Amino acid sequence: MENTTWMANYTVRSDFELVGLFSQSKHPAVLCVVIFMAFLMALSGNTILILLIHCDAHLHTPMYFFITQLSLMDVMYISVTVPKMLMDQVMGVNKISAPECGMQMFFYLTLGGSEFFLLAAMAYDRYVAICHPLRYPILMNHRVCLLLVSSSWILGSVDGFMLTPVTMTFPFCRSREIHHFFCEVPAVMKLSCSDTSLYETLMYLCCVLMLFITVTVILSSYSFILFTIHRMNSAEGRKKAFATCSSHMMVVISFYGASVYTYMLPTSYHTPEKDMIVSVFYTILTPVLNPLIYSLRNKDVTRGLKKMLNVGSVFQETLK
Repeated sequence: MENTTWMANYTVRSDFELVGLFSQSKHPAVLCVVIFMAFLMALSGNTILILLIHCDAHLHTPMYFFITQLSLMDVMYISVTVPKMLMDQVMGVNKISAPECGMQMFFYLTLGGSEFFLLAAMAYDRYVAICHPLRYPILMNHRVCLLLVSSSWILGSVDGFMLTPVTMTFPFCRSREIHHFFCEVPAVMKLSCSDTSLYETLMYLCCVLMLFITVTVILSSYSFILFTIHRMNSAEGRKKAFATCSSHMMVVISFYGASVYTYMLPTSYHTPEKDMIVSVFYTILTPVLNPLIYSLRNKDVTRGLKKMLNVGSVFQETLK
């Protein structure tokens, strides 16, 4: 009997409470519908983009291979946090167990880190395509593309394997309320009653190293790209190169900016409300916007989408 009581008490104490977006809203039902619609848009938009690139032979190039991986990461990224948040709101619960919290933390760290490195690989791909067009098929062959993508996934998982176990092994003897809508590292660390200053410093250095490597690759690539574009004689070539690169830069700025705020700014700049708004931006809005940025601003994708829709309409006519 005593063992049963102890286990019950331990289970209760091991649960966290997610005090998320809906508790801050005056109209939680409306917010729930909006987030659900955004989730469906991200899911459908990225899935359509993946299927389109897979089915259209004209899009079987390194750039679209990387975009496919980015869309896959975005689908997984938004699926890690949003479904649980919506289900909790519908069911009227806000608890998450320690193992679930750890799994959620690991997946979003892995996916976020992988996207960091993938965006750098995409910048390098654009550099080779624009600055070395004749050698592009050799320098960016299928084997190199697979190596860059697999490296992005592996390096991202290193981030998850490093930070998750350390964060979840801290003693939590304060309130179990996480002032966030998912188990983000800074929000969980605030609940620890031990000194986390050394860990925070190491986490900061880890983020600086990741940023230094990826930003160096991106800035170097785009410096050479801008120099090459400036020297182009063809106005059409300059326009196409700038359109392709500007789409990628929009994604880079939005994703990197939110990550820098979350993991690199001092705690004095943070409040739970600001942290949740920034997290909404890179966990919900970025997966929604990425397929729009890469489709609406890309003639090859819009052409392939129109072709797919035309084939669908012809198929429906034959059925009638």
